[in-house]
Amino acid sequence: MKPAALPLVSIVTPSFNQAHFLEETVKSVLGQSYPRIEYIIMDGGSADGSVDIIKKYEDKLEYWESVNDKGQTDAINKGFNRAKGDILAWLNSDDTYASPHTIADAVNYLVAHPEAAMVYADCNFMDEQGRVIGKFASRQTDYARLRRGFVHIPQQTMFFRAKYWKELGPLDPSFYFAMDYDLWVRIAKQAPLHYLPGKTWANFRIHTSSKTNVNDERGWKEMLRVHYRDGGSFFSLIVAKYYLRKIIGPLWKWRIRK
Repeated sequence: MKPAALPLVSIVTPSFNQAHFLEETVKSVLGQSYPRIEYIIMDGGSADGSVDIIKKYEDKLEYWESVNDKGQTDAINKGFNRAKGDILAWLNSDDTYASPHTIADAVNYLVAHPEAAMVYADCNFMDEQGRVIGKFASRQTDYARLRRGFVHIPQQTMFFRAKYWKELGPLDPSFYFAMDYDLWVRIAKQAPLHYLPGKTWANFRIHTSSKTNVNDERGWKEMLRVHYRDGGSFFSLIVAKYYLRKIIGPLWKWRIRK
C-alpha cells in the first residue's frame, strides 16, 4: 500500500510542566516507522522549559500550542478537535512508545480487523529514570467486563477509529482521572475492543507526581460514577473492589510501618 493510501494516524500529547520527561515522549512518537502520522502537542502554559523542547521539534509537528487550559482532558479534546486522522491516540507527556513499530502494528491490526473499534497491547511500567520495573496486567475486556471493573487497558497503548470519536466524543471534562475509562465504556457498547497479546507498545511512567500515584482514590470514585450512571448496581464487583481497596490500603501501610 502506497503511503498516501495508508490511514492517517493522529497522536495528541497533553503537556504541562513535564519538561523532565517530555523530550523522550516526543522522540518516541517522531521515531515511529509508520509514514503517515500527524503529531499534535497541547501544552497548558508550562513554565519549566517544556516550550523550548517543543520548539526544538516544531518543524515535525502538525500543530502545537502553549496556553492556559482546563487540564489534561481539555487539552486532549482540543487536540482531537484539530486532528484529521482516521485513527486516534493520545500519549501523555511522561510516557513513551516502547517500539518504533508501535503505530505500524496498530494500524495493520485495525486494517485487518475492520470490526474492531479499538486495539491495545501490553505495556511496561517504568520509573523516573526510564528503567522498566514491571508489566501492566493487560488482557481482553469488553463492555460487560468493563462495567464490572475489569479495566485491563493501558491507555498508552490504545488506538481507536476516529469515527467513534466523532459519534461518541469528546472526553467528559468533568472527569479528571477516568476520562479514558468513560470513553472505553462508551465505545465498547457500540463495537468490540481488541487486545493484541505478545506486543509491548508503550511504557507507562510511574513517578511521585504522576496522577496514578497522587489521585488513585479519585480515579476509583470516577469509575463508580460511570458504573452508576449506566445503571450499575451497588452489589457488583466494581463496587466490591473499591471498598476492598479502601480496607486493604490502610492495613498494608500499617503493616509496612510495623
